[in-house]
Amino acid sequence: MGWIQLERREQLAEIVDRSALIPQLIFKHSTRCSISSMALNRIESHGLQNSSNLECYFLDLIQFRELSNLIAQELNVIHQSPQAILLKNRNVVYSDSHGSIDNLEIEKASNS
Repeated sequence: MGWIQLERREQLAEIVDRSALIPQLIFKHSTRCSISSMALNRIESHGLQNSSNLECYFLDLIQFRELSNLIAQELNVIHQSPQAILLKNRNVVYSDSHGSIDNLEIEKASNS
């Protein structure tokens, strides 16, 4: 399926609602950060963005900083970059950042 671009405020409510049907992964990426690029490469090399078990959203937080802040506020997570947030049944079931983003833990949380 690949990445779905997260660019509109309205998408956040849709993502939360869809998480009742299928897990939703949000990856907040800073195009100015090499650590963020490494985290993105690890996710993509693992193939999470192509999984049929979850929908994956990509947020360019440099371009959409206000949306990134809204995500932190609405989902009650601390804003970080890079950051992976997994929602399932309208709840955050995984959130981590930088080198602590763990593809296997994301898979495990999405399948539990």
